[in-house]
Amino acid sequence: MRVTLLGTGCPQVSTRRYGPASLLRTATRQFLIDCGSGVTQRLLAAGTSGKQIDAVLLTHLHSDHIVDLFQLIISSWHQGRDRPQHIFGPVGTRQYLKGLMALWKPELDQRIAHEKRPSTIALELEVTEVEPGRIIQDGGLSVIAVPVRHQPVKAAFGYVFADSKHKVAFSGDTAYCPELIQAAKDADALVHECFLHREMLALPGRSPETLANVASYHTLSTEVGKVAGQAHAACLILNHFVPVEFDPAALMSEVRADYAGPVLVGEDLMEFDAATRVVSHANGSIALPLAT
Repeated sequence: MRVTLLGTGCPQVSTRRYGPASLLRTATRQFLIDCGSGVTQRLLAAGTSGKQIDAVLLTHLHSDHIVDLFQLIISSWHQGRDRPQHIFGPVGTRQYLKGLMALWKPELDQRIAHEKRPSTIALELEVTEVEPGRIIQDGGLSVIAVPVRHQPVKAAFGYVFADSKHKVAFSGDTAYCPELIQAAKDADALVHECFLHREMLALPGRSPETLANVASYHTLSTEVGKVAGQAHAACLILNHFVPVEFDPAALMSEVRADYAGPVLVGEDLMEFDAATRVVSHANGSIALPLAT
């Protein structure tokens, strides 16, 4: 299993950290978790494309996680995708996609009629609205949907990928969540969101009420190490940073107070190989030690 962080940002616009999205690759399958802004460009930079994605898994229906879903669909068609796009997501995903495709129908109808491409199957969607539990069983690979705590969002999920050798968990957006901790037990990697309250206090225009409300449905930087430690994760990969600009050294100090294993402050296009424990980014790579 290989994890590639495609976007490690949040609703804030950043040229360094694109919108939330991750890619999990096995020897035979590719899964896209969320579709934040810039996801199609990041897929190409990671050596793949929407044409090759086997399933899209949406953690929840907040805009920063789904804003480039149509871009993924339409670009996959232009790339010559030869099958429908299979999209998993919480209740409401089918209605959202119905409205999204209806919004673009006049443009698509015109383009299809004029360009006369040999196939439009890439524009067909297979939608599965998930419930907690196993949602995919593909040979030896299973994917489990874990309900997480992102209230007032009614349905939000983390996803756990596991086969006979490896296990990788994605938190999605959540406050501290015992259910996620249990599901992520002994994972090779826990990919987890991170809310930096200290940094948010320094941003102008945020009232105390706004800060408290946003913090209430995310995992604080002072909590995420506890999550990884209680899950006995072999590696903690931080992503979906709120805000996108922060002091990495201060963040590491907070996390290290509760977790002794390897911690990666995620960057866009950073990759982790669960089999070799090698982390690659830009022009460098390093093999991680085992968690103690």
